[in-house]
Amino acid sequence: MLDRSQLVGNANYDPKEIAQFDRMAQEWWDPHGKFKTVLAFNQARSRFIQRQIARHFGVGEGSSFEGLTVLDIGCGGGLLSEPLAAKKAKVTGIDASGTSIAVARAHARQSSLDIEYHHMLSSELSSEEGFDVVLNTEVIEHVPDQQQLVNECCSLLKPNGLLIMATLNRTLLSYVIGIIGTEYVLRLLPIGTHSWSKFVKPDEMAAMVAKNGLTPSADVGLKFKPLSKTWVESNSLVINYLMAFSRNY
Repeated sequence: MLDRSQLVGNANYDPKEIAQFDRMAQEWWDPHGKFKTVLAFNQARSRFIQRQIARHFGVGEGSSFEGLTVLDIGCGGGLLSEPLAAKKAKVTGIDASGTSIAVARAHARQSSLDIEYHHMLSSELSSEEGFDVVLNTEVIEHVPDQQQLVNECCSLLKPNGLLIMATLNRTLLSYVIGIIGTEYVLRLLPIGTHSWSKFVKPDEMAAMVAKNGLTPSADVGLKFKPLSKTWVESNSLVINYLMAFSRNY
């Protein structure tokens, strides 16, 4: 495990962003805390991710993922790592927030799940290791160099691997709903969680990934239903979306 003093130099992260997540880290799994909306959101994105893994590797959606290796970049408190580990995938989670990693480790122990967590950046992993699946969800909008992060994600994939990226689209609606509505009006996320200028349009995401030779295989939008406080899949990528890419070499 790396300590904070080692995440320095030209590392592709914003210390102010990480400090904010450090302050909130103890609430990752609290259904009444600052991440309560993220917990509900996580259920919807987890369903999409598991469906894409099952399709890509030719296993039933309800089947075990045993034998598959998964890297969760920017894993936070382990919200996506745990459901995949529960399906017997060998999961590694990394994050620039040491406090989040500590929370993730503790919760995995409570859940009796074997997950390898590290306080480190994707740039510090060797591409020789390689993973069947690489997840990068709601991370790219928090880093200074988005292309560098995409390149690192792609380099860590095994041949015929699956990459899943998730972020927010840079649209007027995402500003009104994703920032003003979510952070300032409904207070579903802490104010300052997102910077609209760092949101990524789907065609920009596809172009960054295409530079690494991967091809898109699926995408989906997610929308929030205020009355039921649930997230559902949508054909519209205008606000939150996920994209899956295949490495066919």
